[in-house]
Amino acid sequence: MLANHRLAAAISDAAWGELARQITYKQSWRGGQVLTADRWFPSSKSCSNCEDVNQTLTLADRVFGCEHCGHTIDRDLNAAVNLATWGVKHYSQVLDPQARGQVTNAHRREGSGPRTRADETSPDDVGTLTATAA
Repeated sequence: MLANHRLAAAISDAAWGELARQITYKQSWRGGQVLTADRWFPSSKSCSNCEDVNQTLTLADRVFGCEHCGHTIDRDLNAAVNLATWGVKHYSQVLDPQARGQVTNAHRREGSGPRTRADETSPDDVGTLTATAA
């Protein structure tokens, strides 16, 4: 993206390193994990349906069309599906097959108020301070 002289300054100023640092720190704080795919992983060029790679796809192509299976999808959505699938294949420790991820204690009743059941979480459980009007 930096090769495009119209976007280079804006992208360089975007502080991608700081964003990555904050995401890593916040996931660590919450007990999560940040996965980093290889820089050259063909997330946009791979078909999310059959995994065939379309080497002729350019940045100008906004819709991905698979020549192998005929699957058509938005290019960005295709990349997101491929990256999610990559994460599940390489790093998932699936404990809840329906959620495709680790089980969390996130059950809550509808509405506000204190959480009284043992299996429910509250803002106090995660160290979140609630704001009150002064």
